[in-house]
Amino acid sequence: MRRAWTAAVVMCAFAAAQSGPAYPVAGIVSAANYQGGPFAPNDVLAIFGTNLSWSEQALGAGDILSGSLPWQLGNGEVLVDNWPAPLYYVSPSQINFMVPSNLGPGDVTIQVVREGVIGPPVTVTLVDAAPELFELNGYAIATHLDYSLITTDNPAHGGEIVVLYGAGFGQTVPNVGVGEIPDAAARVVGDVSVLLNGTAVDSGEILYAGVTPGCAGLYQINLTLPDAPGSDPEIRVAVGAQTSRAGLLLAVQ
Repeated sequence: MRRAWTAAVVMCAFAAAQSGPAYPVAGIVSAANYQGGPFAPNDVLAIFGTNLSWSEQALGAGDILSGSLPWQLGNGEVLVDNWPAPLYYVSPSQINFMVPSNLGPGDVTIQVVREGVIGPPVTVTLVDAAPELFELNGYAIATHLDYSLITTDNPAHGGEIVVLYGAGFGQTVPNVGVGEIPDAAARVVGDVSVLLNGTAVDSGEILYAGVTPGCAGLYQINLTLPDAPGSDPEIRVAVGAQTSRAGLLLAVQ
């Protein structure tokens, strides 16, 4: 009987080891706010599931080669339409990765690979741009020009230049290479607008909209606020026909 139990334990352990990565389409979300698609080229996404990796590993300085993010961290990989995706973080239940910037609009498949074991193909939709602002506790992550964080205790004011941070703004001129950490400014291709409480800010007050140098996958908008923007206005950004989700506030007094 003891040998039978031993054999059963060995078989169970073997079966667990062979379990492939598993993840639903609803587990693939924007890393900016954990909302579903559509997504965009050069977007930063998170995928939630099980058996995605055997261990946890975050991107470190030693993982960056020739100014680009790695395609493998620990024993985890992600394929987007069979293109290796640049990675930021892997763990058994979550992987943060970048959509390759050379892909175009349309349906693409995403698969997680763990030490050669490939998970199922899951289909998501890419569009030219799918802008989302990074958020914290219901407020957009933004800074003053001195790089201090804008918060309810350190709010922005009318007429001030602020910097908003987001993901999914799409291709730029020049376009950033796959996984490349940009070393210079590159403006977003699409038309960018910012809405405060549903009203578009004058386009001339958008001083820059493009990638953040030194940060792969991160975009920023340098914006001069109207003289009287109101207290904690709702803020949305649009690139072309796509607009970020409603309900996010900007800390302004």
